[in-house]
Amino acid sequence: MTQERRDAPSAARSLVRTTDEDAVRLVVLERPEARNAFDKALYLELSGALAAAAADPAVHVVVLTGSGGSFSAGQDLKEMAALVTGENADPEAAKGFRGLMDALCAFDKPLVAAVNGVGVGLGFTILAHCDLVLVAEDARLKVPFAELGVPAEAASSVLFPIRMGWQRAAEVLLTGKWVGAQEAVDAGIALRACPADALVGEAMALAKQIAGHPPDAVRAIKRLMMATQAPLVAAAREREDAAFAELLGSAANSAALDRFGETGRLS
Repeated sequence: MTQERRDAPSAARSLVRTTDEDAVRLVVLERPEARNAFDKALYLELSGALAAAAADPAVHVVVLTGSGGSFSAGQDLKEMAALVTGENADPEAAKGFRGLMDALCAFDKPLVAAVNGVGVGLGFTILAHCDLVLVAEDARLKVPFAELGVPAEAASSVLFPIRMGWQRAAEVLLTGKWVGAQEAVDAGIALRACPADALVGEAMALAKQIAGHPPDAVRAIKRLMMATQAPLVAAAREREDAAFAELLGSAANSAALDRFGETGRLS
């Protein structure tokens, strides 16, 4: 049975669409005009969607993907610029990222990512918090932290070296290079690459295979796997948050955000 729902306050446009199929919940980021970049509203809605899925006994596995040909462009840089300048800044906006990270780190059901296009910043680092990642053959990933004058985030300073090995992680984090689909597979970020038109179907099939097993056993396995890296992730997040607070608004960060505001791109 397939059932579609929206996870958002009724008074606002929904930025997350969910569809239930058997015991799998498909979660779709719905901000295509911004390439599914995370602003305060999307942070809150995705956090809520994950919490709702975790609490729903009918949901055994979650599949996460994006709409409009992009997975996610990461942090909304216009919102970051507002935090730096204080102009039209929402003091609650910075809490959205931390809330989403809390939800991801607490999510103890299998989480499958279907990376249907570009993944930048958090659109890349979030993958290290997913249990299984499938990427479209034309997907591209990038973390422009050094370019933006900010540190790594989402515990990528520890999870990327674990997933990729030190040198590959250093290259990705320090150069901001684009990572193609096959390279993501070779590096251990993704399980496999799929034709774009088959991606979500393959992710759902994989999720249904997992969902067919006794849910208590599946959840116990996920919790045991999470426990091995939870202290490392918590410590990395604390260090990264402190470094981010120090570098946000620095001359390099402000200059990068100014370039983005003028040209719509970083370099």
